[in-house]
Amino acid sequence: LSDRFFPYAAIQTDAVLSLDEHTSLSTSEVDFAFVVWRSFPERIVGFPTRSHFWDPEQRRWGYTSKWTNEISIVLTAAAFYHRYYHSLFTEFLPAGLRELVDGLAACEDILMNVLVAAVTKLPPIKVTQRKQHKETVSQQVGCKDGDAGSPPVGERGPSPPRSPPAKVKGTVGMAGGRRFSQQQDCLNQLADWFGYMPLVSSQLRLDPVLFKDQVSVLRKKYPRLEKP
Repeated sequence: LSDRFFPYAAIQTDAVLSLDEHTSLSTSEVDFAFVVWRSFPERIVGFPTRSHFWDPEQRRWGYTSKWTNEISIVLTAAAFYHRYYHSLFTEFLPAGLRELVDGLAACEDILMNVLVAAVTKLPPIKVTQRKQHKETVSQQVGCKDGDAGSPPVGERGPSPPRSPPAKVKGTVGMAGGRRFSQQQDCLNQLADWFGYMPLVSSQLRLDPVLFKDQVSVLRKKYPRLEKP
């Protein structure tokens, strides 16, 4: 899995558009995301997002795909970022972290976001997407309702501690539960390795001008973003 972030000589452009095989984007979505990335080339700019939180009962970091007002991870299933991060990922990170990525489900997304946040001290940027990104897993596991807690000294990160999101209704499938358990294990192992939580939370989403406004579609630069 970590090979997707290798600095291949074939990558000649500064911008890398990372896509999974099941990702479906319109040209308007790609065009708008690229325009945003050109204004913020040091950040990951993309569509599907996740967030982290401190769980005071479990005394560990949690990971969730539940829609909230904050995000701290943009999945590389559909994202732009600078090719420089391929070099950092391959040459700066120790082999043990890359082996961790290869052994846990969807850990490469988390590690790339942690790496960029550690370097820039900035959050990723979410842009408008026509359809919600879906995975064949439950939204979260191991999350309980509760008041905001504080992580132990030495584990505090740039983001202030927050309450765990409300538990998602429904049953957690075995495969989905295993996947999210591995993602949370990945997040906590990375926090242990860095000595703190590098991820930075954001409440920002960027939309095109006139997005969803009741004006003629001819006045909109990215009209396909609003089609179902």
